[in-house]
Amino acid sequence: MSKRFYITTPIFYVNGAPHIGHAYTAIAADVLARWKRLDGYEVFFLTGTDEHGQKVEKAAREAGVDPQAFTDTVSADFRDMAARMNVSNDDFIRTTEPRHYASCTELWRRLVANGHIYEGFYEGWYAVRDEAFYGEDELIIAPDGGRVAPSGAPVEWVREPSYFFRLSAWQDKLLAFYAANPDFIAPHARRNEVLSFVRGGLTDLSVSRTSFRWGVPVPGDPAHVMYVWLDALTNYITAAGFPDESAERWAFWPADVHIVGKEIVRFHAVYWPAFLMAAGLAPPRRVFAHGWWTAEGEKMSKSLGNVIEAREVAETFGLDALRYFLLREVPFGNDGDFSRRSLITRLNDELANDLGNLAQRTLAQVARNLGGCCPARTPATEEDAALLAAGAALPATLRERLDRQALHEALEDVWKVIRAANVYIDRQAPWALRRTDPPRMAAVLRVLVDVLRDVATVLQPFMPASMARLLDQLGVPTEARDLASLATPLTDGTALPPPQGIFPRYADPVA
Repeated sequence: MSKRFYITTPIFYVNGAPHIGHAYTAIAADVLARWKRLDGYEVFFLTGTDEHGQKVEKAAREAGVDPQAFTDTVSADFRDMAARMNVSNDDFIRTTEPRHYASCTELWRRLVANGHIYEGFYEGWYAVRDEAFYGEDELIIAPDGGRVAPSGAPVEWVREPSYFFRLSAWQDKLLAFYAANPDFIAPHARRNEVLSFVRGGLTDLSVSRTSFRWGVPVPGDPAHVMYVWLDALTNYITAAGFPDESAERWAFWPADVHIVGKEIVRFHAVYWPAFLMAAGLAPPRRVFAHGWWTAEGEKMSKSLGNVIEAREVAETFGLDALRYFLLREVPFGNDGDFSRRSLITRLNDELANDLGNLAQRTLAQVARNLGGCCPARTPATEEDAALLAAGAALPATLRERLDRQALHEALEDVWKVIRAANVYIDRQAPWALRRTDPPRMAAVLRVLVDVLRDVATVLQPFMPASMARLLDQLGVPTEARDLASLATPLTDGTALPPPQGIFPRYADPVA
């Protein structure tokens, strides 16, 4: 059986345009999907849009269009954002698709058949902005004396007929599941939050609404539409072929990792596994919740006019520089601050100087002194062997890091090798060896070519276009760019194309 890997982003809510936070989630998931493909896995990578709910219905009404036309437009914008970020998703799901209605309907039927849904009456606090219900003890007193949700969203008291999911019956089962699967929720701080929430007691969850119409109808009772989170979470099994469990894609379920923002970890780590297990389906293997981004130290908001649009940043600084910065700047899982100055510093110091200049110096000397042909491998000195070993260790090192979603650690591991290679080239000084010891010069340049190949290969998931150009210049055939191919040395004497800069330095016009 082939090795399979299923990764998802959350499906993005279409009440507004995509911003840097959406791009961050998509890029992080893309890196993990690309890495697994490099490592010989059959990968299924899903993203998409969440298009139902009261908030979308309200936004469409304010825009003067029907909800389907509204969601068509905004969903297309998210699809464009993913394409412009070079996200390699295998499917893009929309919750307004017929396949999703069929999946939600079958999940509901199974929950009813298994005795986990009953009819009642909901009365309590609801935040339209969060599409979430809150208990009295969760609310915060606002400065004006009113109540707001923990997120700061306004709440309203609602009373309406509702179907309920017996979430209260799942408290002990979920705690046992978390204990048996200690890596199910990451990072550790998010796991602690979820454990605290569940230990505090679970109440039955309202899973239908009658006060609006834009949603998946409840089977047999069209006066109700499904609660948007029951609908939205189901997307992950819809795309895997559910309810057709003989579908080829169903072999990918359960998902290996759901990448989500920390604000929705409760839905993914509490409600979702309970829904699935109640329906007799396997829960996902892991939920990883990343942090939020601020802009130059301030929370992003439309009113402040500081919402960062990833496509505009990529146009200015280059897409791969943006991808690198987002995953390098902060530990994955922590909050981060998007600073123009920090991005420029990373681009110029680490990409242009550390990596770009190393590649340019190496390949320019190959072109100038060796007729543009890959030098032959020779017996390694102690210094050669140390650097070659560091490069060769990268695949195993990054495999461990990325299996923990420690993307920032993976990049630091690569940069340790890049920095070591820069020390090596300065110490060996092949430009001086050209006059004093040409065979040694060729040996040094071959070591550098081999290490650059290691570096460029493992960096492909992070910066796919830039590393493709570097691998072209190193003479690596397109069919030999996966991790397994690193075991086969480059052919001595291979003609290399003329070297060209990979990362141009950025001169800041506003500095």
